[in-house]
Amino acid sequence: MLSTVGVATTMFAASNIDDIFVLLGFFGDRKLHAYQVVLGQCLGFTALVLASLIASLVSLVFAPAYVGLLGFLPILIGLKRLHDLLRSARDDETEVPKAGLGNVFSVAAVTIANGSDNIGIYTPVFATSTGAEIGITIAVFAIGVAVWLLFSHWLVNHPSLGAPIRRYGHWMV
Repeated sequence: MLSTVGVATTMFAASNIDDIFVLLGFFGDRKLHAYQVVLGQCLGFTALVLASLIASLVSLVFAPAYVGLLGFLPILIGLKRLHDLLRSARDDETEVPKAGLGNVFSVAAVTIANGSDNIGIYTPVFATSTGAEIGITIAVFAIGVAVWLLFSHWLVNHPSLGAPIRRYGHWMV
């Protein structure tokens, strides 16, 4: 069991270190409520785990080369958001965050698009693991997502580090 926890922790950290920066951008974006970031991240990460589980079941049919193409999605989404940001004539300082599921799904979409490495790492591990090992791994992942969210939110709200993150967070995303 301890070896499974160690492998799961290593897999999570290796495949999600980039998510810290994305989460900092999301939490620093004045257009998003914190709950939208949390829900979107949880929804997106759950979709990645489910996709990895499904892919592990059909790993002989699922071509790994196609999973790698998902890496272009975060770039395309980022370019579109940059384009929208540059076209915007409004002052972002006064913009009030909008409530609703649209922002939740946007965060989830970026999480999924940024997760091709997750699928690439998790799929073969799930394909060679027992049901108990998969359960332990998913529990470790859930804890990891919570830690990532808490740490990112803490950094954005830190007295000295938070101001620059909030000022430039929308550019990071």
